[in-house]
Amino acid sequence: MTNPIPTPTATPPDILRSAYMVIVVTDLARSREFYVDILGLVVTEENETEIYLRGFEEFIHHNLVLRQGPVAAVAALAFRVRTPEDVDLAEAYYQELGCRTERRADGFVRGVGDSVRVEDPLGFPYEFFFTVDHVERLSWRFDLQGPGALVRLDHFNQVTPDVGRGRKYLEDLGFRVTEDIQDADGVTYAAWLRRKDTVHDTALTGGNGPRMHHIAFATHEKHNIIYICDKLGALRKSDLIERGPGRHGVSNAFYLYLRDPDGHRVEIYTQDYYTGDPDNPVVTWDVHDNQRRDWWGNPVVPSWYTDASLVLDLDGNPQPVLTRDEPSEMAVTVGADGFSYTRQDDTVAGFKLGNTL
Repeated sequence: MTNPIPTPTATPPDILRSAYMVIVVTDLARSREFYVDILGLVVTEENETEIYLRGFEEFIHHNLVLRQGPVAAVAALAFRVRTPEDVDLAEAYYQELGCRTERRADGFVRGVGDSVRVEDPLGFPYEFFFTVDHVERLSWRFDLQGPGALVRLDHFNQVTPDVGRGRKYLEDLGFRVTEDIQDADGVTYAAWLRRKDTVHDTALTGGNGPRMHHIAFATHEKHNIIYICDKLGALRKSDLIERGPGRHGVSNAFYLYLRDPDGHRVEIYTQDYYTGDPDNPVVTWDVHDNQRRDWWGNPVVPSWYTDASLVLDLDGNPQPVLTRDEPSEMAVTVGADGFSYTRQDDTVAGFKLGNTL
C-alpha cells in the first residue's frame, strides 16, 4: 500500500446502505428507453433534464437519477445514514481528512433533504443524507411488475488503482469486508464491502481510477434475469449484453451485465447471501481460481476489465484517471486468446470462445 489514508479521530457516520447514484447521460430520451422501457425501473418524477427512478420495493424517492449533460460520467454515489446527526458526522469526518466538502440543507437533488457531498480520498463523489421524501412502495403492485422486475438497488462497484489503500479507508468508515481476491504475493485485486447484511454495498476493483465500474439492481429470482435476456433478444437489442448471464463465485450471485447508451455498466443481480453476524468470515479467492468471477468458468470479456465510467468532482469536472501500478487481474488471468480463463500451470481448453475467433 502506498500513501495510506490516515484514520480520523472523528466518529464516522453510521451508514445504512447504498441508496442512489446520479449518472450524467448525453441523450436523456435514449437513456429513458433503456432504464424505463427496457429495464422497467419506476419513474418517480421527471422533467426536461432529469429522470428520477426507483425499484419496486423502494420507499425513498429514488435509487437512480439520470441527468442530461455533455459528458457521460457519475456525479454522486449516495449513502443513507441512520440519523440527521450522522450527516454532521460525515461532514466533520471528511473535513478532518482534508477532503473538499459541500453541504446543502435542501439537498442536491429532488426528494432528498440535508446532504453533504465530498470528494473522498480516492477521488469519488460521495454523498451522505438522511432526510428523504417517501413514495409508494410497489411490492404489492403485481399488476405493475413485469417478469423482469428490478426490486431494489443492491450495490456500487468502484475502480481504484490501490485496492488495499481503499479497503483500509472504507473499513475506517465502518464498512466490513466480506470477500476479496488476492495472489500469493499479497496483491489485492478486488474487495467487497458491506453495511447492510448482504455481500456488499460497494466493491473496489483494481484498475485505473477513480472510475465507476457498475451500478447493480436486484431481482428476486434467476428467471427474472433470463426474462430480461429474452426481452432484449426480442427487441433485437441483445448487443446491450456485455457479459452473462451466469453465476459469480464471489458473492454466489446470479448476474447479467448490460451497457446503457452511454456505456455506463449496469448489473442485474440476485441471490447472494446473508453476512450480518459479527463473526461472518471473510472469503478470500486466489486470483488464479477460475471460478472466482464465474462459477461455471465462462470467459470474462476484456471490456469488463478495462472499461468504466468517469466520475466528476464537486464542480462537475471529470476527475483525472490514475494508473494502477500493481498487476492487473486481466493480465495475470486472461489467456493469450484474450478470452479464456487460466489457472496456474493449466492448459487452455480448445473449445473456449477465443479459440474460435
